[in-house]
Amino acid sequence: MLRLLSGALLFAWALLAVFRAPTLALWIPALIITEMGHLFALAALLVLLPGWRHTRQGRVGAALGLAAAALALTPLARGVRTARSGVEAGLARAFGDAAPRELPGAPARPAPFVWRDLLLGVPRPAVREEALTYARACGDLRLQLYRPNAPTGPSPLVVVIHGGSWRSGDRLELPELSRYLASRGYAVASVDYGLAPDNLFPGPVEDTRDALSFLRGRAAELGLDGGPAVLLGRSAGAQIALAAAHADEPLPGIAGVVVFYGPNDLHLAWAEPGDILESRLLLRLYLGGSPAEQRERYDAASPILRAGAGSPPVLMIHGERDELVWPVHQLRLSAKLAAAGVPHYYLRLPWATHGCDYFQSGVCGQLSTFAVERFLAAVLPRRQAQGARPSSSR
Repeated sequence: MLRLLSGALLFAWALLAVFRAPTLALWIPALIITEMGHLFALAALLVLLPGWRHTRQGRVGAALGLAAAALALTPLARGVRTARSGVEAGLARAFGDAAPRELPGAPARPAPFVWRDLLLGVPRPAVREEALTYARACGDLRLQLYRPNAPTGPSPLVVVIHGGSWRSGDRLELPELSRYLASRGYAVASVDYGLAPDNLFPGPVEDTRDALSFLRGRAAELGLDGGPAVLLGRSAGAQIALAAAHADEPLPGIAGVVVFYGPNDLHLAWAEPGDILESRLLLRLYLGGSPAEQRERYDAASPILRAGAGSPPVLMIHGERDELVWPVHQLRLSAKLAAAGVPHYYLRLPWATHGCDYFQSGVCGQLSTFAVERFLAAVLPRRQAQGARPSSSR
């Protein structure tokens, strides 16, 4: 009976590898199986331990376990196919073929997907981490600064803006990519910002502006090169990053924007809310009302309305089965940037859901790290002191 129950539960969970999560409570289980399905499959095969043939219940449980393992491996198969579908060539066409930064003991990703890293993890040497207070206007606002242990010169800056539906989250979320980039010569500042409903839009954009001003003001002290920076945002943070780059007074010196599964048209987010997220409630908390009540604020918070010839280069990363933010946001932004001739690349992940880069060793984590690394190499200036070749022109 235990084998049958285990097989049935595993099979039910494995269905999330191919079907969208029907409730928010099942989103995290869906994230786990779509990115760590290989480990799930191994667990599912435990139903084949000796004794499964002895009873009908055991045989049914074993069959369910085998089916669960097969389903759990389908995202991995689709991810490997995506990795082999020309991601590297597509990035080079979009941004130029620039050599990624490397430091001793911290090589660049050799390929979009590496089987060894799936099992053993992405190599990430230790880095220096420091928490700094950058503003005190509405309580202490802090940033987490990641820097290489042994820099060979001033480091270019990446500013990370966390997700959390504008009302939760903090600078310490998903630090693996920040540590990875810092170990290869970047300075990465993951910033807190004032949360809704106490801090309405454009408050988070202004907080980001303050953080960037603080870092540039202390560039020499912190070992930053003081040049253009890249904004990298996840989910709600992606909207903030794009809005900051497309404000009436855009943040100065933005070399590019990395968008992880974020909305860029908040009118659309209101009109077509996600299946399992209270999108309209979140938008009310962030923007102070509905589009009918706050049209100017919705317009200002929708960077797709301002995107065009003056936009910085953009890298978009989004799972096509995202249940929280529809991938149509990136499809529409990609079309608008293409029409304006703005360098951009949309990394489409057919199997992936929201937050897919949570596991850096998973397929989404590896692919997105590879793409971000090459995007940064192309849009940020390089220094010969770091032993790298000059980036090729776009």
